[in-house]
Amino acid sequence: MNKTDAFAEKAINTIRFLSADAVENANSGHPGLPMGDASMAFTVWTRHLRHNPQNPKWPNRDRFVLSGGHGSMLLYSLLYLTGYGLELDELKQFRQWGSRTPGHPEYGHTPGVEVTTGPLGQGFGNGVGMAIAGKHLAAEFNQPGYPIFDYFVYGIVTDGDLMEGVASEAASLAGHLGLGNLIYLYDDNRVSIDGGTDLAFTEDRLARFRAYEWHVQQVADGNDVDAIDEAITQAKNDPRPSLIAVRTVIGYGLPHKEGTSAAHGEPPGESELNGAKRNLGWPLEPWFLVPADVLEFFRQAIGKGEEANKAWNDLFNRYGREFGEAKSELERRLEDKLPRGWALNLPEFAADPKGMATRASSGEVLNALALKLPELLGGSADLAPSTKTWINDQPAFQKDSPEGRNFHFGVREHGMGAIVNGMAVSGGLIPYGGTFLVFSDYMRGALRLAALAHYPSIWVFTHDSIGLGEDGPTHQPVEHLAALRCMPNMLVIRPGDANEVREAWKIAVERRDGPTALIFTRQAVPTLDRSVYSAAENLKQGAYVLADLGGADPQILLMASGSELGLIVEAGERLSKEGISVRLVSFPSWELFKQQPLSYQEAVLPKRLKKRISVEAGVAQGWERWVGDEGISISMDQFGRSAPYIKLFQEFGFTADHIIAMAKSMLGK
Repeated sequence: MNKTDAFAEKAINTIRFLSADAVENANSGHPGLPMGDASMAFTVWTRHLRHNPQNPKWPNRDRFVLSGGHGSMLLYSLLYLTGYGLELDELKQFRQWGSRTPGHPEYGHTPGVEVTTGPLGQGFGNGVGMAIAGKHLAAEFNQPGYPIFDYFVYGIVTDGDLMEGVASEAASLAGHLGLGNLIYLYDDNRVSIDGGTDLAFTEDRLARFRAYEWHVQQVADGNDVDAIDEAITQAKNDPRPSLIAVRTVIGYGLPHKEGTSAAHGEPPGESELNGAKRNLGWPLEPWFLVPADVLEFFRQAIGKGEEANKAWNDLFNRYGREFGEAKSELERRLEDKLPRGWALNLPEFAADPKGMATRASSGEVLNALALKLPELLGGSADLAPSTKTWINDQPAFQKDSPEGRNFHFGVREHGMGAIVNGMAVSGGLIPYGGTFLVFSDYMRGALRLAALAHYPSIWVFTHDSIGLGEDGPTHQPVEHLAALRCMPNMLVIRPGDANEVREAWKIAVERRDGPTALIFTRQAVPTLDRSVYSAAENLKQGAYVLADLGGADPQILLMASGSELGLIVEAGERLSKEGISVRLVSFPSWELFKQQPLSYQEAVLPKRLKKRISVEAGVAQGWERWVGDEGISISMDQFGRSAPYIKLFQEFGFTADHIIAMAKSMLGK
C-alpha cells in the first residue's frame, strides 16, 4: 500500500483492531484471519460489493460469503461499520449468550449474514449455489435492457476450505458450469492449526483450479489494495468462476504470533495485542476505537446502497410495465408465496395390491408439481434415472442453458448438498437434491447446516432399506433413518404408499423454516384402498389411525412407516379374521407427530393400549418412545445381505407371518 493510501490503511486497521479487541475482550476466538484479511475485505466491501445495509434481502444485491467462518469478527466488524444495525455493543458481546455475534456467522441470526459458515468448505459450496441461482433467475426473468438479476457472489476462502473435499466437488462443478458471477479471494497465508500448510497441503492449488476451468490470478501482497482491486475487476470481466490467490499474513501486525499458527484460534493476549497496535500505529486506548472519519466513510454504504436499490426498483417497475406477468410472478416467488391452486390436480393413485415404488410415485408427483411451480428445480448425484428426480420436458442447467431446471450434480453428494443450500437461501427458488439414502452420510455436513440454519432445502433419498436388494449391505441403509431423525429441525417423512407420497411432497414444498428429507423405496409397495383406510391427507399429522380392524376396542396396535406399512395392513387384516382386534397406525413422520397436541397423540396411541409393535426396516433406535415399555420393534439392527429383496424380507422377519406370530405371542395366543 503506497503512502497516498494513508486513509485506507486507517480504515483497514479499524477493521483489524475492532476484530482483535473483540476476540481479546471475549478471551475467545480467531484473530488471525481478520487481521490478515482486512485489506481484502476492505477492497471488496468498499470498491465492489453492491449491497444495501438498510435492505439486506434486496434481491439483486451482491452476496458476500465468509467461508472461513471462524474469522467471524471480520464480518461483524464490516456489518457494524457499514450500517447493518449491528451495534458496537454487540461486538463487545462477541461469543456471549444472547448476542448477535456468535462464534461463527449464523444465517437468520445476524443481519447481513448470507449463510451459516464455520465447517470449512460449506460456504464455498453455498456460494456456488448462489451463483447458480443468479444465473438461472437471470435466464428466466431478464430481458434486453432489463438486467433484473446481474449480481456477483464474492467470498473469502481459506487453506482449510480448499483442503475439504466438499469445496473440491463444488469447484469442479462451478468450473464446468462457467459461473462467471462467482469470485473467491483465497486467503493464501500458508498456515493451518497444526503449523505450516507444508505439513499436508503441498499441491499446486492454482494449477488445480485452472484444471477446474477457473480463472486464476495471484496477488503477491495481501495489503496491496490496488492490486486486489485490479484482480477483482479482471475477474468480473471473465466468463469463468475466479479464484484470486492473495498472499496474506495471518495475524498481521502481531509482534510474535504474526505468520504462525498461534495467531489462528486463540486471543493474542493484551501485551501481544498492544504490540500489534504499536507496530501499525494504532492507539492502545480506547479499545474498540472507531475514528469518526472512518465510520463516516464506511457508512457511505447506506446512501450508496439505497441509491442502487432505488435504481433497481425503478428498473423493476419499468420492467413491470412491459412484462407485467413476469414481474408479478417474480414478486410472488420472492415473497415465498405459492401460486393459487398449486396443489390441485396432483396425482390420485388408485388402489393396487401390487402398487408401485414410492420413488416412482414421487417422480410423478414431482412432475405434476413442476407444472404448477416454475421455481421448483433440482437434480441428483448422477442418479436421476434411479431417484426419479428429472423434470420432464425441461432442459438441464448447463453453461449454455442456465434456464434449465434439471441439474447434473455428478457423483458429488456433499457438494450437491452445499450447493442446494446456497440455492435455497438465494430467493425465488425451491431446490431439491437427490441420492440414495445410504449416501446421505456423504453429505451430512450440509444436511446438518441446513437444519441448523433453517434452510428450506428438499432432499430426495431413495433406495431406503434392505428392500433395494441385490446391491447388498454397502448400499442398504439401516442406521440412516435414525441418524436423520436425531438431527434437530430435520423433517423426515417416509411415506407408505403412493398417495402418502403426494402428501409428503406438499408438506416439503410448503415448508420454509427448515429442510425436509423425503424417504422413498426402490421396490414396489401396495397402494392402499383409501375407501377402506383413512385418507392419506392425514400424513400431515405425522401419524394417524389407518383403521381399527375387528372392533372398536383394539387388543394390539401395529405401526409402521414406508414400505412396511403394507405388511402391517396384511397382518392386521389376517389377525382380525382370526378374532383379534387390531389398530393400524401409519407413522411416516415422527417430527410431525411430535408437533401435534398431546390429545391427538393420545387419540392415536392411547396409553391404555400398551401392546404395540412397530415395523421398520431400519435400526430400532428411537422407536422405544412410541412402542412403550411393553411394546416391541421388528427392526433391522444389523447390516443386510446381497439377495433379492423378497428373500431379504423373509430372512430378516419383515413378513406378515412374522408380525402375526409376534402379535400372538404378545397376546399369549
